[in-house]
Amino acid sequence: MSGQEDAVAAVSAEATFQLVFEHADFVVLNKAAGVSFHSEEGAGLVVQAAALLGYALYPVHRLDKVTSGLIIFARSSDTAAELSALFSAQKIQKYYLALSTGKNTKKQGWVKGDMAPARRGAYKLLSSHDNPAVSYFVSTGFVSAGFATEQETLPARLRLYLIKPFTGKTHQIRVALKSVSAPILGDELYQADPSDRVYLHAYALCFYYKNQDWRFVCAPDSGQYFLTSAVQQQLKSNWAAPWLLDWPLYQKPNWQHKPA
Repeated sequence: MSGQEDAVAAVSAEATFQLVFEHADFVVLNKAAGVSFHSEEGAGLVVQAAALLGYALYPVHRLDKVTSGLIIFARSSDTAAELSALFSAQKIQKYYLALSTGKNTKKQGWVKGDMAPARRGAYKLLSSHDNPAVSYFVSTGFVSAGFATEQETLPARLRLYLIKPFTGKTHQIRVALKSVSAPILGDELYQADPSDRVYLHAYALCFYYKNQDWRFVCAPDSGQYFLTSAVQQQLKSNWAAPWLLDWPLYQKPNWQHKPA
């Protein structure tokens, strides 16, 4: 058994990720919350998935350790270059889900601004726009929030967010929602209420590759509030195909031709 296989021998695939789709050029996985992308104290997602699937994987984007959901890996360096170029050109659309009990009063809107390191590994949003992180969100609340039903209880002020990032900065969505007074539930790094997990999930991906449209949707499968009927009904009834919603357009500035 190789060293890589030894590193994951005691880890079940189900505990780390689920295989959503397998293509000759790439795979789409559903990463579990709490699994590190890179190897830290133990084998990370890349190492574990490659060993369990039986072939090399090449990263083209990443998810934070606390984030669950959809992630793409290429199966060759050439495909990795192609998919990375699609990400850079904003031709791979990503949609995230988040829950918050914050005090945000906006149902939808832009969050734009440069990001800078803050304390304890966190980041902060700046008022400048030299190389901004750009996201747009829509959201919905729940009439029954704070009230017990026969089956479940929702926290007061609980709100579900669907976020489309137009750039790919570290902690971008976590910082964006914190900046509008809606830190993600469980994300204590950004002063949110504690919970059983950080409620951030990579929900959907869509892109065009080799003359075919690819669309993937994966509802969260962990977190007591993600699994409530209120949240699940919103996903099934209104957000089942998030790319069909009326998202605003964003054109990335061409900084190379910025006037002096």
